[in-house]
Order: sequence, then C-alpha cells, then structure tokens
Amino acid sequence: MKEVCIYTARYCPYCTSAKSLLKRKGISFTEIDIGGNWERRDEMIERANGRVTVPQVFIGDLHVGGHEELQTLDREGKLDQLLRNDTAG
Repeated sequence: MKEVCIYTARYCPYCTSAKSLLKRKGISFTEIDIGGNWERRDEMIERANGRVTVPQVFIGDLHVGGHEELQTLDREGKLDQLLRNDTAG
C-alpha cells in the first residue's frame, strides 16, 4: 500500500473528517500539523501546487487534494484503487 500523508491544522473540522475517513478504512497515514510551523506550511503549498487550505492529502507522490476530493474518491470507489495502484503516483 502506498504511503499516505495529510497536512492538517488543529481545530479544523475538515481535517478531522478526512482523518476519520482514513482511520475507518484502516489506512495508516503520516499527519503533518502545519499550525504555527511556517516551513511545513510552505512545504505543503509547494507540494499542493499553491493550495493553502487544509487538509491536503497525498498518496505517494500524487496530490489527491483536500477533504472534498478525498470524500469523492472514496464515494466513487477510487480511493482503494489509488492506494494499491503502483502507477498512480
């Protein structure tokens, strides 16, 4: 399974929801809290092609997007496929 990385901030309901979805599905992930950490925030913005909102989710090197994109991938049955597919990222 590919590595999942999620950039978050405290008290962000969308971050909490995205993490809950991953946990419910049994997907392990690395969480990077960007609150107050400008270097990690800049890293996220660069990786996310200029997006500044949280959460930002990555599967391997593939930028999935934020909360809504993650939920959509799951609803459409594509999230599990991305996690398994060695050519997706």
